[in-house]
Amino acid sequence: MTGEPNSARVPMAGRPCPACGRPAVHAYRPFCSGRCADLDLGRWLDGTYCVASDEEPGDDETPA
Repeated sequence: MTGEPNSARVPMAGRPCPACGRPAVHAYRPFCSGRCADLDLGRWLDGTYCVASDEEPGDDETPA
């Protein structure tokens, strides 16, 4: 037993899982499963996803 209430595994109405398109599940929202959540995190960590910026690398550093 995982310790989750049964209602946590019920599909949610609304937006689909952003990773695979299946209905999202409350326990993993906005994803449908832990696997899809982990895949999304991996994409952020390996640089597949990024936030665009006009700053050059190192611009946020203060001079010593």
